[in-house]
Amino acid sequence: MKQSIVERQQPVIERLKTSFLNKRIGHAYLFDGERGTGKEEASLFFSKLLLCESPGNGVPCETCSACRRVESGNHPNITMIRPDGQDIKKDQMSALIMKMTKKGFEPGRKIYIIVRAERMNVSAANTLLKYLEEPEGEVTAILLTESYQTILQTIRSRCQRVTFLPPSREELIAAVVQQGINSSMAATVATITANVEEAISLAGDEQFAQIRKTVLKLIEASDRNVNEALLFIQTDWTVSIKEKEDVERGLDLLLYVYRDIVSLKAGLTSTLTFPDQQQFFSSLSMKLTYSQLSARMEAVLQAKKKLYSNMNRTLLMEQLVLNLQEGLMLV
Repeated sequence: MKQSIVERQQPVIERLKTSFLNKRIGHAYLFDGERGTGKEEASLFFSKLLLCESPGNGVPCETCSACRRVESGNHPNITMIRPDGQDIKKDQMSALIMKMTKKGFEPGRKIYIIVRAERMNVSAANTLLKYLEEPEGEVTAILLTESYQTILQTIRSRCQRVTFLPPSREELIAAVVQQGINSSMAATVATITANVEEAISLAGDEQFAQIRKTVLKLIEASDRNVNEALLFIQTDWTVSIKEKEDVERGLDLLLYVYRDIVSLKAGLTSTLTFPDQQQFFSSLSMKLTYSQLSARMEAVLQAKKKLYSNMNRTLLMEQLVLNLQEGLMLV
């Protein structure tokens, strides 16, 4: 049975309820937590509470017109902003502010929710900052982020931080295994998301399984020689991993591979992302120095940054393979 956000994030919900009951609603909140911890669900719960026609003891009624329209995504007083491609852009922020300053809303508070707020580019962040410095009327901003430290400090200082705690990784793995998923796949998906339902869905996804398999084969090919790894990109990777989102997922998994190797090299006891590869990764941990592993992780991070430019994805992966082989970054 799927847990509600009220059950999954009780401390967060209690804090939001208390601020509502005490009539101390902030003009800006920063919801901070890992992927899958329920930040967007909590933002909609809070929006319902702020707009509900008959709230009871800090809980929205869920049945009034306002609650139903928030649930369906049709309430005119709520604006949701998401990244347009890789970034949230300045024109998105400008359009938001123009909308917020116009009339035509229903009575009550106006709410805007910025999903993946860390994706705001510099111009967008500065545009938002000016608006946060001079809030007008009953307006509440809710910024959602998986990367608190990358949000501009000047924005962070103007928001109330609300931290979402993930379930323990062991609990999440156990919940996925209970659904008949093998423990190695459970460990992998538990690294990617903190949400049980999403983890179970991902573990049963054939394309995700193929991406995982392809990433591990790339590591094996890279361990043999650079020519074999480059050939693998042409013959296997580009066939199995075509979509941009799948490439991003593959790069994430590649990063977790090197994180596992670092953990083994350091003698840490935490559950690996790929426990089925422990013997192979242990052998790699003895071959590679910490500086080489650090360089390889940085190469993967740089590839992720380039992915959403218009760089050819095959060329991107070939360049990455060369960088991984040499432990150097190509300029």
